[in-house]
Amino acid sequence: MVRRVDDEDDVEPWRRRPRRSRRTRKQMPLWQELPLLLIVAFCLAVLIRTFLLQAFFIPSGSMEDTLLIGDRVLVNKIVYDVRDPARGEIVVFRGTAAWAPEVREEADPGFVAKLGRTIGDLVGVSRPGEKDFIKRVVGLPGDKVKCCDDQGRVTVNGVPIDEPYVLENSPLDVPPNRQECRSRRFDEVVVPAGQIFVMGDHRLVSQDARCQGPVPIENVIGRAFVVVWPFGHWSSLPVPDTFDKLPRPAAASAPAEPPADSPQNSANTGEIAIAMPILGSLLVTARSRRSRGTRHRRLHP
Repeated sequence: MVRRVDDEDDVEPWRRRPRRSRRTRKQMPLWQELPLLLIVAFCLAVLIRTFLLQAFFIPSGSMEDTLLIGDRVLVNKIVYDVRDPARGEIVVFRGTAAWAPEVREEADPGFVAKLGRTIGDLVGVSRPGEKDFIKRVVGLPGDKVKCCDDQGRVTVNGVPIDEPYVLENSPLDVPPNRQECRSRRFDEVVVPAGQIFVMGDHRLVSQDARCQGPVPIENVIGRAFVVVWPFGHWSSLPVPDTFDKLPRPAAASAPAEPPADSPQNSANTGEIAIAMPILGSLLVTARSRRSRGTRHRRLHP
């Protein structure tokens, strides 16, 4: 006689079929998840600001019209770990003791303002310090830079450069003054080893290497490669073609500039390569969260 088993509980334990687990991960409430996401975003911003990219606020008109007061640029902080600055690039750097501040900080901004600046500095969106500057590289180690030729142009190693990015140039009839960059003319400067000669695009108001001296490469924070704010000013900051005709640095010890058709001089290829993994990680995170939410969604009859 065959016994029919209607209930699986009557079957011997070793013959029972394993039941499929229906346990699912409990979704975190929004009021708990939101602070966690903010903390993760803050930590990610600090890491990016420390090692990869930093937003820099333009505090003065020394780079007009390339950069306007209030613009924010992204600065690549690792590009000069693998190579030295090139002519024509816009760099952010810490000025030496000879460099006078372009913008003075408030004497006592108050506790709230100090706290805001501290947090902003951690994530890379605060105003620059008094010794932070942004200028264009004109001369490299060993270069001979002077002004002017018979057409009032700056020359590098005897080769004049046309500078269409210059908004208002300094007057030619003002005598040179090593304490103030009021004159367009300055005597020949041989850029020392390990330093760069930088100038602002708005020469009439810019205080730069003409009167304050070259800047050590070790003081360079990074290369500004794109304007990100306001959205109406969004643009890249490539190297102007006028620098392509210049010879390589005169100093034998100075590293050679990359050729004009190399990836380092083409449309900010290196900076885009750095930014892509960050954008990709954010996209993957968003997609994973969306797919996880789909798995947890249940159909109700």
